[in-house]
Amino acid sequence: MEKELNQAAAAGYRFSKAMGGKSANGGQEVIVAMVKNPAAPGQGILKYRLLATTRTSTMQKEMQQAADDGYAYLEQTVFETAFGGKEVVVIMELDPSRKVMHTSYRLLATTKTSTMQEELQEAGAQGYILVGLTVGKTEIGGDEVVTILRRDD
Repeated sequence: MEKELNQAAAAGYRFSKAMGGKSANGGQEVIVAMVKNPAAPGQGILKYRLLATTRTSTMQKEMQQAADDGYAYLEQTVFETAFGGKEVVVIMELDPSRKVMHTSYRLLATTKTSTMQEELQEAGAQGYILVGLTVGKTEIGGDEVVTILRRDD
């Protein structure tokens, strides 16, 4: 999927939306919509990273590494892999024309909405804003709320 995203970007397309789940043929996959990008002169070619993991702690580390490389969060979804596991998928974009700033990401995951509310309030007090939210069956086996927060330093 990451290879396909970058091929489309090289052909002048930009990410628009994504979702994970069953496709028309019954398979589990991440489906991405891209739109023609009317690039400004000198904008450069966009680049994408697709991150997928069953562990939110791993995802937070991978997102932070991508952010340190200049990538910004775009979208997230949860889907079932061909091996029967559940993964959180995050798509990040590197736009060469965008001013690079230091960004910190935090992922929160819980099965209880009351716990999530408390954690979101604490993170908000530290300057984080909510940029992504999904609900899906993940590694722990239940319906889990997964949020992604960003703070620009």
